[in-house]
Amino acid sequence: MVMHEVSLIESVVALVEQQWAKAAFERVKVIRLQVGALGPAEPDALRFCFDAVTFGTIAQGSRLEIELIQGSGWCPDCRTDVALDDRFGACPACGGGRVHMTSGGVLRLAELEVE
Repeated sequence: MVMHEVSLIESVVALVEQQWAKAAFERVKVIRLQVGALGPAEPDALRFCFDAVTFGTIAQGSRLEIELIQGSGWCPDCRTDVALDDRFGACPACGGGRVHMTSGGVLRLAELEVE
């Protein structure tokens, strides 16, 4: 699974380099990501590959901060907002299987701290 996270961090670095081209900052201090608990990436794997992927880039030496976004959904069967631990799981309130995820599936570059 780490190979997937390597690709995701490479995409984040590409976004950072686009911002660098626009703003011409000297270095990146902190990269803040929002990572959904039900999303496409494993936070520990992102942390594991971060230093290797950022080596030799404008982001080298920066710190990675991850905000974990919990999963939630809407159950049309019981008309309830519910917490989700599994993207395709049953409704924890009524057991219905048609829960629509409303949060927790994100991977987003939330903020850069630069100088």
